[in-house]
Amino acid sequence: MSKNSSIEWTDDTWNPVRGCSKVSPGCKNCYAETFAERFRGVPGHPFEQGFDLRIVPWKLLEPLHWSESRKVLVNSMSDLFHEEVPDWYVVAAFKVMAAADWHTYQVLTKRHARMRKMLQTDLGFAAKLPHVWWGVSVENRKHGLPRLDCLQKCDVAMRFLSCEPLLEDLGTISLDGIGWVIAGGESGPRSRPMQKERVTSLGNQCEAAGVPFFFKQWGGFPKGKFGCELDAKEYKAFPPMPQGSVPTLSQRRTIEAELQKQLQVVGNLDQAA
Repeated sequence: MSKNSSIEWTDDTWNPVRGCSKVSPGCKNCYAETFAERFRGVPGHPFEQGFDLRIVPWKLLEPLHWSESRKVLVNSMSDLFHEEVPDWYVVAAFKVMAAADWHTYQVLTKRHARMRKMLQTDLGFAAKLPHVWWGVSVENRKHGLPRLDCLQKCDVAMRFLSCEPLLEDLGTISLDGIGWVIAGGESGPRSRPMQKERVTSLGNQCEAAGVPFFFKQWGGFPKGKFGCELDAKEYKAFPPMPQGSVPTLSQRRTIEAELQKQLQVVGNLDQAA
């Protein structure tokens, strides 16, 4: 299903920011941190600095180099709305998304308050773009449901939820204005178990509300041991995809040249990763 990513609900990942910090229980066994820290101190490696947060300006224009439409998870190795990422850099990333509109961008955050604040100010230009999807993590009631409530108050074209790892039964929730729900268990040697009732409850609510439901995995270790079937059926629904036409190479180069002029303030866009 995916092209260049092991994450089943996307095609590729784009990481103009690397590194993050923990904000809620869903972060406890972060796969991105585990991966990044393996390479701390390795000279020349993209994660030579481990999971320390840093912006990566030379990655900003990467989506312009992809010549076919992709579903793109933004910052699989970070959170674009992390408090240490400057506002101007967040805006720069969304300007790239706005320009490279033949892709569909899945922007997922646990920093819902900052996302909403920026949508009301600097990111207003991106709010209604149909190819930019705005999502929040909903791993439990205490931390996840306030994110859901905040997302529903954001005036955007497309909203989605990532309920992974689904750490408890969310109860009855409002899915008003939500266009997609992803659910899954935690993987890895320290993974926390997930009961079937949590998934069934969420899936049933999605069905009743007419919201596409994507069940990624039961989790556990090794990752694929328990599969992704729920009552002998797989749930891999997607919302309708925007139909963007891919510009020619010449057109993409023109777009890139214009963006380079706009984004010079962010630093070296040509440095090798």
